[in-house]
Amino acid sequence: MPDLTPARRRPFGLVVAAASLPMFMATLDNLVMTNALPVLHAELGATVEELQWFVNAYTLSFASMILIAAALGDRFGRRTVFLAGIAIFGLGSALSALASDPGQLIAARALQGFGGAGVMPLSLALLAGGVSERLRPAAIGIWGGVSGLGVALGPLIGGAIVEGWNWQAIFWINVPVAIIAIPLAYLALNNDFGAKARIDVLGAALAGAGVLALVHAIVRGNDDGWGSFGVVAEIVAGAVLLLAFIGWQTRTRAPLMPLRLFRDRSFSLTNVVGFAFSFGTFGAVFILIQYLQVVQGATPLEAAVQTTPWTIAPMFVAPIAGLLAPRVGTRVLMVIGLLMQGVALAWLALIMTETVPYVELVAPFLLAGIGMALVFAPSATALLATLPGVDHATASGVNSTVREIGVALGTAVMTAIFVGAGGQLLPTMYVDAAKPAVLTGAGVLLIAAVAALWLPTGRSPRATAAPAAEPVVVSS
Repeated sequence: MPDLTPARRRPFGLVVAAASLPMFMATLDNLVMTNALPVLHAELGATVEELQWFVNAYTLSFASMILIAAALGDRFGRRTVFLAGIAIFGLGSALSALASDPGQLIAARALQGFGGAGVMPLSLALLAGGVSERLRPAAIGIWGGVSGLGVALGPLIGGAIVEGWNWQAIFWINVPVAIIAIPLAYLALNNDFGAKARIDVLGAALAGAGVLALVHAIVRGNDDGWGSFGVVAEIVAGAVLLLAFIGWQTRTRAPLMPLRLFRDRSFSLTNVVGFAFSFGTFGAVFILIQYLQVVQGATPLEAAVQTTPWTIAPMFVAPIAGLLAPRVGTRVLMVIGLLMQGVALAWLALIMTETVPYVELVAPFLLAGIGMALVFAPSATALLATLPGVDHATASGVNSTVREIGVALGTAVMTAIFVGAGGQLLPTMYVDAAKPAVLTGAGVLLIAAVAALWLPTGRSPRATAAPAAEPVVVSS
Protein backbone atom coordinates (compact mmCIF):
# COMPACT_ATOMS: atom_id res chain seq x y z
CA MET A 1 0.00 0.00 0.00
CA PRO A 2 1.20 3.56 -0.65
CA ASP A 3 2.48 5.60 2.28
CA LEU A 4 -0.35 7.93 3.35
CA THR A 5 1.65 9.88 5.94
CA PRO A 6 1.29 13.64 5.26
CA ALA A 7 4.43 14.94 3.55
CA ARG A 8 6.37 17.79 5.13
CA ARG A 9 6.49 20.82 2.83
CA ARG A 10 9.83 22.45 2.07
CA PRO A 11 10.34 25.83 0.35
CA PHE A 12 9.06 25.73 -3.22
CA GLY A 13 12.32 26.87 -4.84
CA LEU A 14 14.37 24.38 -2.86
CA VAL A 15 12.16 21.45 -3.92
CA VAL A 16 12.24 22.50 -7.58
CA ALA A 17 16.03 22.87 -7.50
CA ALA A 18 16.54 19.53 -5.75
CA ALA A 19 14.38 17.63 -8.25
CA SER A 20 15.55 19.50 -11.36
CA LEU A 21 19.33 19.70 -10.89
CA PRO A 22 20.03 15.92 -11.18
CA MET A 23 17.51 15.64 -14.02
CA PHE A 24 19.29 18.48 -15.85
CA MET A 25 22.60 16.65 -15.36
CA ALA A 26 21.23 13.41 -16.82
CA THR A 27 19.38 15.15 -19.67
CA LEU A 28 22.46 17.16 -20.57
CA ASP A 29 24.49 13.97 -20.78
CA ASN A 30 22.24 12.55 -23.49
CA LEU A 31 23.71 14.96 -26.04
CA VAL A 32 26.75 16.50 -24.35
CA MET A 33 29.14 13.99 -25.91
CA THR A 34 27.78 14.11 -29.47
CA ASN A 35 30.26 16.79 -30.49
CA ALA A 36 33.09 14.87 -28.83
CA LEU A 37 32.72 11.78 -31.03
CA PRO A 38 35.30 12.81 -33.69
CA VAL A 39 37.72 13.75 -30.89
CA LEU A 40 37.20 10.35 -29.24
CA HIS A 41 37.87 8.71 -32.60
CA ALA A 42 41.20 10.53 -32.84
CA GLU A 43 42.38 10.31 -29.23
CA LEU A 44 41.13 6.84 -28.24
CA GLY A 45 41.44 5.27 -31.68
CA ALA A 46 37.74 4.36 -31.55
CA THR A 47 36.18 2.82 -34.65
CA VAL A 48 32.81 3.98 -36.05
CA GLU A 49 31.20 0.95 -34.38
CA GLU A 50 32.76 1.82 -31.02
CA LEU A 51 31.61 5.44 -31.34
CA GLN A 52 28.00 4.31 -31.58
CA TRP A 53 28.47 2.12 -28.50
CA PHE A 54 29.48 5.24 -26.57
CA VAL A 55 25.89 6.33 -27.23
CA ASN A 56 24.15 2.95 -27.16
CA ALA A 57 25.73 1.74 -23.92
CA TYR A 58 24.05 4.65 -22.15
CA THR A 59 20.67 4.41 -23.90
CA LEU A 60 20.34 0.63 -23.60
CA SER A 61 21.24 0.49 -19.90
CA PHE A 62 18.92 3.44 -19.28
CA ALA A 63 16.06 1.79 -21.18
CA SER A 64 16.52 -1.58 -19.47
CA MET A 65 16.38 -0.09 -15.96
CA ILE A 66 13.90 2.78 -16.10
CA LEU A 67 10.80 0.73 -15.21
CA ILE A 68 12.72 -1.27 -12.60
CA ALA A 69 13.94 1.98 -11.01
CA ALA A 70 10.39 3.31 -10.78
CA ALA A 71 9.25 0.06 -9.10
CA LEU A 72 12.21 0.14 -6.71
CA GLY A 73 11.27 3.71 -5.82
CA ASP A 74 7.72 2.65 -4.97
CA ARG A 75 9.01 -0.16 -2.75
CA PHE A 76 12.06 1.35 -1.02
CA GLY A 77 11.31 5.05 -1.25
CA ARG A 78 11.57 7.32 -4.27
CA ARG A 79 14.12 9.62 -2.68
CA THR A 80 16.27 6.64 -1.68
CA VAL A 81 16.43 5.33 -5.26
CA PHE A 82 16.81 8.88 -6.60
CA LEU A 83 19.88 9.43 -4.39
CA ALA A 84 21.32 6.07 -5.45
CA GLY A 85 20.79 7.02 -9.09
CA ILE A 86 22.64 10.32 -8.63
CA ALA A 87 25.56 8.55 -6.91
CA ILE A 88 25.79 5.84 -9.61
CA PHE A 89 25.60 8.49 -12.34
CA GLY A 90 28.39 10.46 -10.70
CA LEU A 91 30.55 7.34 -10.33
CA GLY A 92 29.93 6.40 -13.98
CA SER A 93 30.90 9.93 -15.01
CA ALA A 94 34.20 9.73 -13.10
CA LEU A 95 35.00 6.33 -14.61
CA SER A 96 34.15 7.68 -18.08
CA ALA A 97 36.62 10.53 -17.57
CA LEU A 98 39.31 8.08 -16.43
CA ALA A 99 38.78 5.68 -19.37
CA SER A 100 41.91 5.07 -21.41
CA ASP A 101 40.44 2.85 -24.14
CA PRO A 102 37.06 2.45 -25.88
CA GLY A 103 36.07 -0.66 -23.90
CA GLN A 104 36.47 1.13 -20.58
CA LEU A 105 34.46 4.11 -21.80
CA ILE A 106 31.64 1.89 -23.08
CA ALA A 107 31.41 0.13 -19.69
CA ALA A 108 31.44 3.43 -17.80
CA ARG A 109 28.75 4.86 -20.08
CA ALA A 110 26.58 1.83 -19.31
CA LEU A 111 26.99 2.55 -15.58
CA GLN A 112 25.96 6.15 -16.24
CA GLY A 113 22.83 4.85 -17.94
CA PHE A 114 21.89 2.75 -14.91
CA GLY A 115 22.27 5.84 -12.73
CA GLY A 116 20.27 8.00 -15.13
CA ALA A 117 17.42 5.47 -14.96
CA GLY A 118 17.21 6.11 -11.21
CA VAL A 119 17.10 9.88 -11.74
CA MET A 120 14.88 10.61 -14.74
CA PRO A 121 11.60 8.81 -13.89
CA LEU A 122 11.65 9.71 -10.20
CA SER A 123 12.51 13.40 -10.39
CA LEU A 124 9.03 14.36 -11.62
CA ALA A 125 7.27 12.12 -9.08
CA LEU A 126 9.32 13.61 -6.23
CA LEU A 127 8.66 17.13 -7.48
CA ALA A 128 4.91 16.55 -7.71
CA GLY A 129 4.86 15.08 -4.20
CA GLY A 130 7.00 17.85 -2.72
CA VAL A 131 4.91 20.92 -3.60
CA SER A 132 1.32 21.88 -2.93
CA GLU A 133 -1.36 21.06 -5.47
CA ARG A 134 -1.80 24.78 -6.14
CA LEU A 135 1.87 25.23 -7.08
CA ARG A 136 2.26 21.91 -8.88
CA PRO A 137 1.56 23.20 -12.43
CA ALA A 138 4.16 25.94 -12.00
CA ALA A 139 6.70 23.46 -10.59
CA ILE A 140 6.15 21.00 -13.46
CA GLY A 141 6.43 23.85 -15.97
CA ILE A 142 9.81 24.88 -14.53
CA TRP A 143 10.91 21.23 -14.46
CA GLY A 144 9.99 20.84 -18.14
CA GLY A 145 11.84 24.03 -19.02
CA VAL A 146 14.98 22.80 -17.24
CA SER A 147 14.74 19.49 -19.10
CA GLY A 148 14.43 21.29 -22.44
CA LEU A 149 17.36 23.49 -21.50
CA GLY A 150 19.48 20.39 -20.88
CA VAL A 151 18.69 19.06 -24.36
CA ALA A 152 19.35 22.45 -25.98
CA LEU A 153 22.59 23.19 -24.13
CA GLY A 154 24.04 19.66 -24.30
CA PRO A 155 25.81 20.05 -27.66
CA LEU A 156 26.89 23.62 -26.87
CA ILE A 157 28.36 22.79 -23.46
CA GLY A 158 29.97 19.62 -24.80
CA GLY A 159 31.49 21.47 -27.75
CA ALA A 160 32.80 24.33 -25.61
CA ILE A 161 34.37 22.00 -23.03
CA VAL A 162 35.96 19.67 -25.58
CA GLU A 163 37.43 22.58 -27.52
CA GLY A 164 38.52 24.66 -24.51
CA TRP A 165 39.69 21.82 -22.26
CA ASN A 166 39.53 18.10 -23.18
CA TRP A 167 36.97 15.36 -23.74
CA GLN A 168 37.39 14.01 -20.21
CA ALA A 169 36.00 17.26 -18.80
CA ILE A 170 32.52 16.60 -20.25
CA PHE A 171 32.29 13.81 -17.68
CA TRP A 172 34.20 15.45 -14.82
CA ILE A 173 31.66 18.30 -14.69
CA ASN A 174 29.02 15.82 -13.50
CA VAL A 175 30.96 14.88 -10.38
CA PRO A 176 30.66 18.20 -8.45
CA VAL A 177 27.03 18.46 -9.59
CA ALA A 178 26.34 15.03 -8.09
CA ILE A 179 28.16 15.95 -4.87
CA ILE A 180 25.93 19.03 -4.49
CA ALA A 181 22.74 17.30 -5.64
CA ILE A 182 22.84 14.41 -3.14
CA PRO A 183 22.61 16.43 0.13
CA LEU A 184 20.25 18.92 -1.53
CA ALA A 185 17.84 16.15 -2.55
CA TYR A 186 18.12 14.49 0.87
CA LEU A 187 17.19 17.70 2.68
CA ALA A 188 14.57 19.07 0.29
CA LEU A 189 12.62 16.04 -0.97
CA ASN A 190 10.24 13.71 0.82
CA ASN A 191 10.91 9.98 0.69
CA ASP A 192 7.57 9.10 -0.90
CA PHE A 193 6.47 5.50 -1.42
CA GLY A 194 4.10 3.98 -3.94
CA ALA A 195 2.29 0.69 -4.33
CA LYS A 196 4.73 -2.09 -3.37
CA ALA A 197 4.13 -4.44 -6.28
CA ARG A 198 6.41 -7.34 -7.13
CA ILE A 199 9.35 -6.26 -9.31
CA ASP A 200 9.47 -8.00 -12.68
CA VAL A 201 13.19 -8.74 -12.82
CA LEU A 202 12.76 -11.61 -15.30
CA GLY A 203 10.82 -9.36 -17.67
CA ALA A 204 13.56 -6.72 -17.53
CA ALA A 205 16.24 -9.36 -18.19
CA LEU A 206 14.39 -10.83 -21.19
CA ALA A 207 13.67 -7.44 -22.78
CA GLY A 208 17.16 -6.05 -22.11
CA ALA A 209 18.94 -9.14 -23.45
CA GLY A 210 16.70 -9.28 -26.52
CA VAL A 211 17.30 -5.66 -27.53
CA LEU A 212 21.02 -5.93 -26.77
CA ALA A 213 21.32 -9.01 -29.01
CA LEU A 214 19.58 -7.24 -31.89
CA VAL A 215 21.67 -4.07 -31.58
CA HIS A 216 24.91 -6.06 -31.29
CA ALA A 217 24.01 -8.10 -34.39
CA ILE A 218 23.31 -4.93 -36.38
CA VAL A 219 26.60 -3.37 -35.26
CA ARG A 220 28.73 -6.36 -36.28
CA GLY A 221 26.74 -7.25 -39.42
CA ASN A 222 28.98 -5.40 -41.88
CA ASP A 223 32.23 -6.78 -40.50
CA ASP A 224 31.16 -10.40 -39.95
CA GLY A 225 28.71 -10.64 -42.85
CA TRP A 226 24.93 -10.49 -42.57
CA GLY A 227 24.68 -14.16 -43.47
CA SER A 228 27.31 -15.31 -41.00
CA PHE A 229 26.32 -17.79 -38.30
CA GLY A 230 27.11 -15.41 -35.43
CA VAL A 231 25.02 -12.52 -36.77
CA VAL A 232 22.06 -14.71 -37.76
CA ALA A 233 22.19 -16.49 -34.39
CA GLU A 234 22.13 -13.19 -32.52
CA ILE A 235 19.17 -11.90 -34.54
CA VAL A 236 17.26 -15.14 -33.90
CA ALA A 237 18.19 -15.08 -30.21
CA GLY A 238 17.07 -11.45 -29.91
CA ALA A 239 13.72 -12.22 -31.54
CA VAL A 240 13.17 -15.28 -29.33
CA LEU A 241 14.01 -13.34 -26.18
CA LEU A 242 11.61 -10.54 -27.10
CA LEU A 243 8.84 -13.05 -27.86
CA ALA A 244 9.54 -14.71 -24.51
CA PHE A 245 9.28 -11.28 -22.87
CA ILE A 246 5.85 -10.70 -24.45
CA GLY A 247 4.72 -14.16 -23.36
CA TRP A 248 5.94 -13.57 -19.82
CA GLN A 249 4.11 -10.23 -19.64
CA THR A 250 0.83 -12.04 -20.31
CA ARG A 251 1.47 -14.50 -17.43
CA THR A 252 3.07 -12.60 -14.58
CA ARG A 253 0.89 -10.85 -11.99
CA ALA A 254 3.12 -7.74 -11.90
CA PRO A 255 4.22 -7.16 -15.54
CA LEU A 256 6.98 -4.71 -16.30
CA MET A 257 5.06 -3.56 -19.39
CA PRO A 258 1.33 -4.28 -18.96
CA LEU A 259 0.16 -5.34 -22.41
CA ARG A 260 -3.40 -4.28 -21.62
CA LEU A 261 -2.25 -0.67 -22.04
CA PHE A 262 -1.70 -1.33 -25.74
CA ARG A 263 -5.43 -1.89 -26.20
CA ASP A 264 -5.69 1.89 -25.94
CA ARG A 265 -5.29 3.31 -29.46
CA SER A 266 -3.84 6.63 -28.37
CA PHE A 267 -1.25 4.97 -26.12
CA SER A 268 -0.22 2.39 -28.73
CA LEU A 269 0.15 4.82 -31.62
CA THR A 270 1.96 7.39 -29.48
CA ASN A 271 4.52 4.71 -28.63
CA VAL A 272 4.87 3.80 -32.32
CA VAL A 273 5.43 7.46 -33.11
CA GLY A 274 7.86 7.87 -30.19
CA PHE A 275 9.93 4.88 -31.29
CA ALA A 276 10.01 5.97 -34.95
CA PHE A 277 10.79 9.58 -34.02
CA SER A 278 13.74 8.57 -31.83
CA PHE A 279 14.93 6.02 -34.40
CA GLY A 280 14.88 8.46 -37.31
CA THR A 281 15.92 11.67 -35.58
CA PHE A 282 18.70 10.59 -33.26
CA GLY A 283 20.14 8.05 -35.67
CA ALA A 284 20.48 10.88 -38.19
CA VAL A 285 21.90 13.26 -35.57
CA PHE A 286 24.69 10.74 -34.92
CA ILE A 287 25.65 10.93 -38.61
CA LEU A 288 25.11 14.67 -39.14
CA ILE A 289 26.99 15.96 -36.09
CA GLN A 290 30.11 14.15 -37.30
CA TYR A 291 29.58 15.43 -40.85
CA LEU A 292 30.00 19.02 -39.62
CA GLN A 293 33.38 18.20 -38.09
CA VAL A 294 34.81 15.47 -40.31
CA VAL A 295 33.73 16.94 -43.65
CA GLN A 296 33.01 20.62 -43.02
CA GLY A 297 36.03 21.02 -40.76
CA ALA A 298 34.13 22.62 -37.87
CA THR A 299 35.57 22.51 -34.38
CA PRO A 300 33.40 20.86 -31.67
CA LEU A 301 32.15 24.27 -30.49
CA GLU A 302 31.54 25.52 -34.03
CA ALA A 303 29.53 22.38 -34.81
CA ALA A 304 27.44 22.91 -31.67
CA VAL A 305 26.73 26.54 -32.57
CA GLN A 306 25.87 25.55 -36.15
CA THR A 307 23.21 23.09 -34.92
CA THR A 308 21.53 25.58 -32.56
CA PRO A 309 18.70 26.33 -35.04
CA TRP A 310 17.76 22.67 -34.57
CA THR A 311 18.39 22.31 -30.83
CA ILE A 312 17.15 25.70 -29.60
CA ALA A 313 13.96 25.95 -31.69
CA PRO A 314 11.99 23.49 -29.48
CA MET A 315 12.44 25.80 -26.47
CA PHE A 316 10.45 28.52 -28.25
CA VAL A 317 8.02 26.40 -30.27
CA ALA A 318 7.05 23.79 -27.65
CA PRO A 319 5.17 26.28 -25.39
CA ILE A 320 3.23 27.55 -28.42
CA ALA A 321 2.41 23.98 -29.42
CA GLY A 322 1.19 23.33 -25.88
CA LEU A 323 -1.19 26.29 -26.13
CA LEU A 324 -2.45 25.23 -29.57
CA ALA A 325 -2.94 21.54 -28.74
CA PRO A 326 -6.30 21.83 -26.91
CA ARG A 327 -7.82 23.78 -29.83
CA VAL A 328 -6.36 22.14 -32.95
CA GLY A 329 -5.71 18.72 -31.37
CA THR A 330 -2.57 16.73 -30.67
CA ARG A 331 -2.93 14.59 -33.81
CA VAL A 332 -2.56 17.41 -36.33
CA LEU A 333 0.45 18.86 -34.51
CA MET A 334 2.21 15.49 -34.34
CA VAL A 335 1.53 14.70 -38.00
CA ILE A 336 2.82 18.11 -39.10
CA GLY A 337 5.86 17.78 -36.82
CA LEU A 338 6.78 14.36 -38.18
CA LEU A 339 6.37 15.57 -41.75
CA MET A 340 8.57 18.60 -41.07
CA GLN A 341 11.24 16.47 -39.41
CA GLY A 342 11.20 13.92 -42.25
CA VAL A 343 11.35 16.59 -44.95
CA ALA A 344 14.20 18.34 -43.09
CA LEU A 345 16.31 15.18 -42.96
CA ALA A 346 15.65 14.42 -46.63
CA TRP A 347 16.57 18.01 -47.49
CA LEU A 348 19.84 17.72 -45.56
CA ALA A 349 20.70 14.42 -47.22
CA LEU A 350 20.07 15.79 -50.71
CA ILE A 351 22.15 18.98 -50.29
CA MET A 352 24.96 17.36 -48.28
CA THR A 353 28.28 17.73 -50.09
CA GLU A 354 31.89 18.32 -49.09
CA THR A 355 31.62 22.01 -49.94
CA VAL A 356 28.01 23.03 -49.27
CA PRO A 357 27.96 26.45 -47.52
CA TYR A 358 26.68 26.37 -43.95
CA VAL A 359 24.02 28.97 -44.73
CA GLU A 360 22.23 26.36 -46.88
CA LEU A 361 21.94 24.05 -43.86
CA VAL A 362 20.21 26.63 -41.64
CA ALA A 363 16.71 26.29 -43.13
CA PRO A 364 16.51 22.46 -42.82
CA PHE A 365 18.03 22.65 -39.32
CA LEU A 366 15.33 25.14 -38.29
CA LEU A 367 12.60 23.06 -39.95
CA ALA A 368 13.82 20.01 -38.02
CA GLY A 369 13.79 21.94 -34.73
CA ILE A 370 10.23 23.15 -35.24
CA GLY A 371 9.14 19.64 -36.21
CA MET A 372 10.78 18.19 -33.12
CA ALA A 373 8.87 20.61 -30.88
CA LEU A 374 5.54 19.82 -32.56
CA VAL A 375 6.06 16.12 -31.80
CA PHE A 376 7.51 16.43 -28.30
CA ALA A 377 5.00 18.88 -26.84
CA PRO A 378 1.72 17.05 -27.70
CA SER A 379 3.02 13.47 -27.39
CA ALA A 380 2.92 13.46 -23.57
CA THR A 381 -0.71 14.57 -23.70
CA ALA A 382 -1.61 12.03 -26.39
CA LEU A 383 0.13 9.24 -24.48
CA LEU A 384 -2.05 9.62 -21.38
CA ALA A 385 -5.16 11.15 -22.96
CA THR A 386 -7.50 8.17 -22.54
CA LEU A 387 -5.78 6.21 -19.75
CA PRO A 388 -6.93 6.30 -16.12
CA GLY A 389 -4.69 8.14 -13.67
CA VAL A 390 -3.58 4.92 -11.97
CA ASP A 391 -1.76 3.92 -15.20
CA HIS A 392 0.00 7.22 -15.88
CA ALA A 393 3.31 6.45 -14.15
CA THR A 394 3.64 3.04 -15.79
CA ALA A 395 2.60 4.41 -19.18
CA SER A 396 5.21 7.19 -19.00
CA GLY A 397 7.89 4.67 -18.06
CA VAL A 398 6.95 2.39 -20.96
CA ASN A 399 7.10 5.33 -23.38
CA SER A 400 10.52 6.42 -22.10
CA THR A 401 11.80 2.87 -22.53
CA VAL A 402 10.43 2.57 -26.07
CA ARG A 403 11.97 5.91 -27.08
CA GLU A 404 15.40 5.01 -25.69
CA ILE A 405 15.31 1.69 -27.56
CA GLY A 406 14.49 3.71 -30.66
CA VAL A 407 17.63 5.82 -30.13
CA ALA A 408 19.81 2.72 -29.79
CA LEU A 409 18.37 0.88 -32.79
CA GLY A 410 18.33 4.02 -34.95
CA THR A 411 21.98 4.72 -34.21
CA ALA A 412 22.90 1.09 -34.90
CA VAL A 413 20.94 0.79 -38.14
CA MET A 414 22.10 4.09 -39.64
CA THR A 415 25.70 3.42 -38.72
CA ALA A 416 25.41 0.00 -40.34
CA ILE A 417 24.07 1.66 -43.50
CA PHE A 418 26.91 4.20 -43.39
CA VAL A 419 29.62 1.55 -42.94
CA GLY A 420 27.98 -0.78 -45.46
CA ALA A 421 28.11 2.00 -48.06
CA GLY A 422 31.85 2.33 -47.55
CA GLY A 423 31.77 5.25 -45.15
CA GLN A 424 34.81 6.21 -43.12
CA LEU A 425 35.63 9.16 -40.87
CA LEU A 426 37.51 10.90 -43.69
CA PRO A 427 36.34 14.01 -45.59
CA THR A 428 36.47 12.25 -48.97
CA MET A 429 34.74 9.03 -47.80
CA TYR A 430 31.92 10.35 -45.65
CA VAL A 431 29.22 12.12 -47.67
CA ASP A 432 28.24 9.41 -50.17
CA ALA A 433 27.80 6.90 -47.36
CA ALA A 434 26.03 9.36 -45.03
CA LYS A 435 23.32 10.24 -47.54
CA PRO A 436 21.51 6.85 -47.60
CA ALA A 437 21.72 6.66 -43.80
CA VAL A 438 20.08 10.06 -43.30
CA LEU A 439 17.50 9.32 -46.02
CA THR A 440 16.59 6.16 -44.10
CA GLY A 441 15.87 8.28 -41.04
CA ALA A 442 13.72 10.59 -43.16
CA GLY A 443 11.77 7.63 -44.53
CA VAL A 444 11.05 6.26 -41.05
CA LEU A 445 9.74 9.66 -39.92
CA LEU A 446 7.48 10.02 -42.95
CA ILE A 447 6.05 6.53 -42.34
CA ALA A 448 5.45 7.55 -38.70
CA ALA A 449 3.54 10.62 -39.93
CA VAL A 450 1.18 8.32 -41.86
CA ALA A 451 0.73 6.11 -38.78
CA ALA A 452 -0.04 9.20 -36.66
CA LEU A 453 -3.10 9.91 -38.83
CA TRP A 454 -4.86 7.12 -36.90
CA LEU A 455 -4.36 8.88 -33.54
CA PRO A 456 -7.46 10.32 -31.87
CA THR A 457 -7.83 14.03 -32.66
CA GLY A 458 -6.81 14.97 -29.12
CA ARG A 459 -8.87 18.13 -28.95
CA SER A 460 -9.93 19.45 -25.57
CA PRO A 461 -13.74 19.28 -25.16
CA ARG A 462 -13.69 22.83 -23.78
CA ALA A 463 -11.70 24.10 -26.75
CA THR A 464 -13.98 22.50 -29.31
CA ALA A 465 -17.27 23.26 -27.60
CA ALA A 466 -19.00 26.17 -29.34
CA PRO A 467 -20.36 29.12 -27.32
CA ALA A 468 -24.13 29.55 -27.62
CA ALA A 469 -23.91 33.05 -29.08
CA GLU A 470 -21.26 32.23 -31.68
CA PRO A 471 -21.67 28.72 -33.09
CA VAL A 472 -18.46 27.22 -34.40
CA VAL A 473 -18.27 24.13 -36.56
CA VAL A 474 -15.18 21.97 -35.90
CA SER A 475 -14.59 18.98 -38.15
CA SER A 476 -12.68 15.89 -37.13
